[in-house]
Amino acid sequence: MTPEAWSDKRERQYEHIKDSAQERGEPEERAEEIAARTVNKERARAGESEEASRTSLEDKSSGQRGGERSHTGAKGRTKQQLLEEARRKNIRGRSTMNKQELKDAVDD
Repeated sequence: MTPEAWSDKRERQYEHIKDSAQERGEPEERAEEIAARTVNKERARAGESEEASRTSLEDKSSGQRGGERSHTGAKGRTKQQLLEEARRKNIRGRSTMNKQELKDAVDD
């Protein structure tokens, strides 16, 4: 599935991204798609491809996007994490709050 034009570096990047996606529970076909799209976007940003969409060039890089999400996960902090943070901040009434209320209280 990987194009012949990819360098060894991009092949390694593809395999790494694909493996990571599968470890997160993505099916193999979806993992391959995620990896290919990510590598192609990085190639476009680096000027390694003949064509590039405007969003590939102007949008955040996958590394920057991943860095922003690395501490929150796919859906942000868990309710348990929010409860722990609320406890550390000594927020009153935290035990009866739902997840959104906890998030609002902790982020204020």
